[in-house]
Amino acid sequence: MGKRIISQRRGRGTPTYRANSHNYLTDAKYSAKNRTVKTNGVIIDIKHDVGKNAPVALVKFENNEKRYMIASEGVSVGKDICVGNGASFDFGNVLPLVDIPEGTPVFNIEGIPGDGGKLVRSSGMSAVVSSHSGTTTVVKLPSKSFKTLNSFCMATIGVAAGGERKIKPFGKAGNKFHNRKARGKLYPITSKVAMNSVDHKFGGDNKGVSTTTSRHASPGAKVGSIAARRTGKKR
Repeated sequence: MGKRIISQRRGRGTPTYRANSHNYLTDAKYSAKNRTVKTNGVIIDIKHDVGKNAPVALVKFENNEKRYMIASEGVSVGKDICVGNGASFDFGNVLPLVDIPEGTPVFNIEGIPGDGGKLVRSSGMSAVVSSHSGTTTVVKLPSKSFKTLNSFCMATIGVAAGGERKIKPFGKAGNKFHNRKARGKLYPITSKVAMNSVDHKFGGDNKGVSTTTSRHASPGAKVGSIAARRTGKKR
Protein backbone atom coordinates (compact mmCIF):
# COMPACT_ATOMS: atom_id res chain seq x y z
CA MET A 1 0.00 0.00 0.00
CA GLY A 2 1.34 3.40 -0.93
CA LYS A 3 1.89 6.38 1.31
CA ARG A 4 0.65 9.92 1.13
CA ILE A 5 3.09 12.17 -0.68
CA ILE A 6 4.72 15.03 1.24
CA SER A 7 2.41 17.72 -0.14
CA GLN A 8 -0.59 15.74 1.16
CA ARG A 9 0.95 15.23 4.59
CA ARG A 10 1.82 18.90 4.80
CA GLY A 11 -1.79 19.80 4.07
CA ARG A 12 -3.02 17.93 7.15
CA GLY A 13 -1.44 20.57 9.37
CA THR A 14 0.44 18.30 11.77
CA PRO A 15 3.15 19.78 14.04
CA THR A 16 5.86 18.52 11.68
CA TYR A 17 4.79 21.02 9.04
CA ARG A 18 3.34 23.72 11.29
CA ALA A 19 5.28 26.93 11.88
CA ASN A 20 5.91 27.77 15.54
CA SER A 21 4.01 31.03 15.32
CA HIS A 22 3.59 31.14 19.11
CA ASN A 23 7.33 31.89 19.25
CA TYR A 24 7.09 34.82 16.83
CA LEU A 25 8.02 38.10 18.49
CA THR A 26 5.97 40.70 16.62
CA ASP A 27 4.22 41.55 13.38
CA ALA A 28 6.27 44.80 13.10
CA LYS A 29 3.43 46.88 11.67
CA TYR A 30 3.09 50.66 11.56
CA SER A 31 0.85 52.24 14.17
CA ALA A 32 -2.37 53.85 13.00
CA LYS A 33 -1.81 56.71 15.48
CA ASN A 34 1.43 58.02 13.98
CA ARG A 35 0.23 58.72 10.44
CA THR A 36 -1.01 62.30 10.46
CA VAL A 37 1.28 63.79 13.11
CA LYS A 38 5.05 63.63 13.39
CA THR A 39 6.16 61.45 16.28
CA ASN A 40 9.74 61.19 17.50
CA GLY A 41 11.23 58.13 19.13
CA VAL A 42 14.48 56.43 19.97
CA ILE A 43 15.68 52.85 19.40
CA ILE A 44 16.13 51.16 22.77
CA ASP A 45 16.83 47.62 21.59
CA ILE A 46 17.38 45.50 18.46
CA LYS A 47 16.18 41.90 18.57
CA HIS A 48 15.94 38.79 16.43
CA ASP A 49 12.46 37.52 15.55
CA VAL A 50 12.07 33.82 14.74
CA GLY A 51 9.33 34.65 12.26
CA LYS A 52 11.48 37.08 10.26
CA ASN A 53 14.89 37.05 8.63
CA ALA A 54 15.39 40.78 9.25
CA PRO A 55 16.13 42.14 12.76
CA VAL A 56 13.49 44.24 14.47
CA ALA A 57 14.10 47.45 16.41
CA LEU A 58 12.16 48.31 19.56
CA VAL A 59 11.33 52.02 19.40
CA LYS A 60 10.12 54.09 22.36
CA PHE A 61 8.17 57.14 21.23
CA GLU A 62 7.78 60.45 23.01
CA ASN A 63 4.24 59.46 24.12
CA ASN A 64 5.79 56.46 25.96
CA GLU A 65 4.40 54.03 23.38
CA LYS A 66 6.73 51.15 22.47
CA ARG A 67 6.54 49.53 19.06
CA TYR A 68 8.62 47.09 17.03
CA MET A 69 9.74 48.12 13.54
CA ILE A 70 11.82 46.31 10.93
CA ALA A 71 15.32 47.71 11.35
CA SER A 72 17.04 49.60 8.57
CA GLU A 73 20.69 49.10 7.68
CA GLY A 74 22.88 51.46 9.67
CA VAL A 75 20.63 51.95 12.69
CA SER A 76 21.77 51.18 16.21
CA VAL A 77 20.58 51.49 19.79
CA GLY A 78 20.16 55.16 20.67
CA LYS A 79 19.36 56.37 17.15
CA ASP A 80 16.47 58.80 16.83
CA ILE A 81 13.52 57.66 14.70
CA CYS A 82 10.81 59.89 13.29
CA VAL A 83 7.43 58.63 12.03
CA GLY A 84 4.59 60.38 10.19
CA ASN A 85 3.96 63.43 8.03
CA GLY A 86 6.79 65.94 8.23
CA ALA A 87 9.37 63.42 9.40
CA SER A 88 12.96 64.23 8.53
CA PHE A 89 14.49 62.57 5.47
CA ASP A 90 16.85 60.03 7.07
CA PHE A 91 17.29 56.25 6.86
CA GLY A 92 15.11 54.40 9.34
CA ASN A 93 12.41 57.11 9.36
CA VAL A 94 8.86 56.36 8.21
CA LEU A 95 7.13 58.72 5.78
CA PRO A 96 4.23 58.58 3.31
CA LEU A 97 5.36 57.89 -0.25
CA VAL A 98 4.22 61.34 -1.38
CA ASP A 99 6.95 62.93 0.78
CA ILE A 100 9.75 60.64 -0.44
CA PRO A 101 11.79 61.90 -3.44
CA GLU A 102 12.13 59.80 -6.58
CA GLY A 103 15.08 57.41 -6.61
CA THR A 104 14.98 56.80 -2.85
CA PRO A 105 15.30 53.20 -1.59
CA VAL A 106 12.42 52.19 0.71
CA PHE A 107 11.14 49.02 2.36
CA ASN A 108 8.19 47.77 4.45
CA ILE A 109 5.72 49.50 2.14
CA GLU A 110 1.99 49.53 2.75
CA GLY A 111 -0.19 48.00 0.05
CA ILE A 112 -3.10 50.23 1.01
CA PRO A 113 -2.98 53.09 3.55
CA GLY A 114 -3.34 51.74 7.07
CA ASP A 115 -2.46 48.07 6.58
CA GLY A 116 0.79 48.50 8.54
CA GLY A 117 3.24 47.38 5.84
CA LYS A 118 2.99 44.45 3.44
CA LEU A 119 5.64 44.80 0.72
CA VAL A 120 9.46 44.45 0.73
CA ARG A 121 10.02 43.24 4.29
CA SER A 122 12.81 40.66 3.84
CA SER A 123 16.38 41.30 4.94
CA GLY A 124 18.54 43.14 2.45
CA MET A 125 15.56 44.07 0.28
CA SER A 126 14.54 47.53 -0.90
CA ALA A 127 12.30 49.07 -3.52
CA VAL A 128 12.87 52.37 -5.34
CA VAL A 129 10.40 55.22 -5.61
CA SER A 130 10.08 55.64 -9.36
CA SER A 131 7.60 58.47 -9.97
CA HIS A 132 4.74 60.50 -8.50
CA SER A 133 1.52 61.36 -10.31
CA GLY A 134 -1.33 63.00 -8.44
CA THR A 135 -2.39 60.70 -5.60
CA THR A 136 -0.47 57.67 -6.89
CA THR A 137 3.17 56.65 -6.69
CA VAL A 138 4.96 54.08 -8.83
CA VAL A 139 7.47 51.89 -6.99
CA LYS A 140 10.04 49.58 -8.56
CA LEU A 141 10.05 46.35 -6.53
CA PRO A 142 13.08 44.06 -6.03
CA SER A 143 11.60 41.78 -8.71
CA LYS A 144 12.14 44.65 -11.22
CA SER A 145 8.38 44.95 -11.67
CA PHE A 146 6.57 48.26 -11.14
CA LYS A 147 3.63 48.66 -8.76
CA THR A 148 1.30 51.65 -8.52
CA LEU A 149 0.35 52.54 -4.94
CA ASN A 150 -1.57 55.20 -3.11
CA SER A 151 0.78 58.10 -2.34
CA PHE A 152 -0.31 58.11 1.29
CA CYS A 153 1.01 54.58 1.91
CA MET A 154 3.77 54.62 4.52
CA ALA A 155 7.28 53.30 3.89
CA THR A 156 10.60 53.20 5.71
CA ILE A 157 13.58 54.91 4.12
CA GLY A 158 16.64 52.73 3.49
CA VAL A 159 17.34 49.02 3.09
CA ALA A 160 16.06 46.30 5.42
CA ALA A 161 18.87 45.18 7.73
CA GLY A 162 20.41 41.72 7.73
CA GLY A 163 21.15 41.54 4.02
CA GLU A 164 24.38 39.55 4.51
CA ARG A 165 22.80 36.77 6.54
CA LYS A 166 23.23 34.26 3.69
CA ILE A 167 26.99 34.81 3.60
CA LYS A 168 27.49 33.02 6.93
CA PRO A 169 27.48 29.22 6.34
CA PHE A 170 25.28 26.99 8.45
CA GLY A 171 28.32 24.87 9.29
CA LYS A 172 26.42 21.71 10.13
CA ALA A 173 23.15 20.03 9.31
CA GLY A 174 21.73 20.64 12.79
CA ASN A 175 21.79 24.41 12.30
CA LYS A 176 19.99 24.06 8.98
CA PHE A 177 17.41 21.77 10.58
CA HIS A 178 16.54 24.27 13.31
CA ASN A 179 16.45 27.12 10.80
CA ARG A 180 13.86 25.30 8.68
CA LYS A 181 11.96 23.97 11.70
CA ALA A 182 11.26 27.51 12.90
CA ARG A 183 9.33 28.12 9.69
CA GLY A 184 7.54 24.77 9.67
CA LYS A 185 9.64 23.36 6.83
CA LEU A 186 10.82 19.76 6.57
CA TYR A 187 14.58 19.17 6.50
CA PRO A 188 16.34 17.17 5.15
CA ILE A 189 14.20 16.35 2.12
CA THR A 190 14.58 13.52 -0.37
CA SER A 191 14.50 13.93 -4.11
CA LYS A 192 11.21 12.62 -5.46
CA VAL A 193 12.85 10.52 -8.20
CA ALA A 194 15.03 8.87 -5.53
CA MET A 195 11.98 7.58 -3.64
CA ASN A 196 10.29 4.22 -4.02
CA SER A 197 7.18 3.80 -6.10
CA VAL A 198 4.99 3.57 -2.99
CA ASP A 199 6.22 6.91 -1.68
CA HIS A 200 5.77 9.11 -4.73
CA LYS A 201 4.52 8.81 -8.25
CA PHE A 202 7.90 10.02 -9.57
CA GLY A 203 9.79 7.30 -7.67
CA GLY A 204 10.95 3.80 -8.56
CA ASP A 205 10.50 2.61 -12.12
CA ASN A 206 7.63 4.99 -12.86
CA LYS A 207 9.75 6.75 -15.45
CA GLY A 208 6.85 6.97 -17.89
CA VAL A 209 4.65 8.95 -15.49
CA SER A 210 4.12 12.52 -16.65
CA THR A 211 5.41 15.24 -14.34
CA THR A 212 2.68 17.65 -15.46
CA THR A 213 -0.59 17.93 -13.58
CA SER A 214 -3.87 19.70 -14.16
CA ARG A 215 -4.53 23.14 -12.77
CA HIS A 216 -7.78 21.73 -11.39
CA ALA A 217 -6.19 18.80 -9.56
CA SER A 218 -6.75 18.46 -5.81
CA PRO A 219 -4.18 20.34 -3.69
CA GLY A 220 -2.48 17.15 -2.52
CA ALA A 221 -1.98 15.96 -6.10
CA LYS A 222 -0.43 19.17 -7.39
CA VAL A 223 3.18 18.06 -7.77
CA GLY A 224 5.61 18.53 -10.63
CA SER A 225 4.85 20.97 -13.44
CA ILE A 226 1.45 22.45 -12.62
CA ALA A 227 -0.58 23.36 -15.72
CA ALA A 228 2.56 23.39 -17.87
CA ARG A 229 2.11 24.80 -21.37
CA ARG A 230 4.96 22.70 -22.71
CA THR A 231 7.52 20.16 -21.49
CA GLY A 232 10.89 18.95 -22.64
CA LYS A 233 14.07 20.66 -23.64
CA LYS A 234 13.79 23.70 -25.88
CA ARG A 235 15.39 23.08 -29.24
